[in-house]
Amino acid sequence: MAVLDALTEYEQQALEAIQSAGDPQRIEEVRVEFLGKKKGRLKDLQSVLGKVTPEERPVVGRRFNEIKNRVQSAWEQKRDQLAKPAAAAEAIDVTLPGVSLPLGSRHPIAQTIDEFKEIMGRLGFSVADGPEIEDERHNFEALNIPLDHPARDPLDNFYLATAGRSSDRPLLLRSQTSTVQIRVMEQTAPPVRIVSLGRVYRPDAIDATHSCMFHQMEGLMVDRGITMADLKTVLRLFATAYFGDDVHVRFRPSFFPFTEPSVEVDMAWGDGWLEIGGAGMVDPNVLKAVGYDPEEVTGFAFGLGVERFAMRRFAISDERGIRHFYDNDVRFLQQF
Repeated sequence: MAVLDALTEYEQQALEAIQSAGDPQRIEEVRVEFLGKKKGRLKDLQSVLGKVTPEERPVVGRRFNEIKNRVQSAWEQKRDQLAKPAAAAEAIDVTLPGVSLPLGSRHPIAQTIDEFKEIMGRLGFSVADGPEIEDERHNFEALNIPLDHPARDPLDNFYLATAGRSSDRPLLLRSQTSTVQIRVMEQTAPPVRIVSLGRVYRPDAIDATHSCMFHQMEGLMVDRGITMADLKTVLRLFATAYFGDDVHVRFRPSFFPFTEPSVEVDMAWGDGWLEIGGAGMVDPNVLKAVGYDPEEVTGFAFGLGVERFAMRRFAISDERGIRHFYDNDVRFLQQF
């Protein structure tokens, strides 16, 4: 049927012209040529429909409408596609200065922890990690802290109400990173030389130098012939590497259940002294608890407060003190 062939040819040529149109002006010319109502190829085809026989008219009419709708839809899609880049270009003033995006930085505590790891790595210590939720064996018993010791008072620890566990083996948030040294020694034969850095939890009254959550660096060295002189040397080398040659470290006799003898470690850098942690020689009972022979090996351990080092390094000494690190105040954090 000649009319159907003409419709097919019209559709093919119209779609090719629409596809090849590269700008709004050309797509408008295509509309006038193929879809124009006053003049155009579609108008010419429409005039031919009146010349077909009554029997052919339903088939030809249906085919005419299908082709017209497809060409119209294809033209509209192409028109919208070509209009988008122009609209976008008009909306952007390329002469305006760009908008600089604010860049964040690592938290000062994270920076301090990274530097601690780097310094202790140079001193030959590897990094070990452990869980923050602990059992009483690792948090107390293996560290030579008996059941009646004040450190195990529920008011001085964050015990957890965990369903499905026996009440005589409760869990708690670790109160010290010393728990990691127990876990390492249980799995590792001497010699051991590790540090562990992480969060610890104690229900302390919050003030300028205390918080209920803070960070510690636990250090442990166990081998043959380790003495208090080794402990003092490591801590002085560490403090000097972090603060510089003008820092001073002193040791005061103290008591901790898991070290004997024990010392408090103070640091002077500028005016006054600041307690930065505790240390001492690993108690023989602790060595026995992990299967070591205290007649064969000795060791030292120390725990240092990360926040206190950061406070001294960054000269944070006002009434908010340690609380600055956890206020999420951008004015404070953007300084680092």
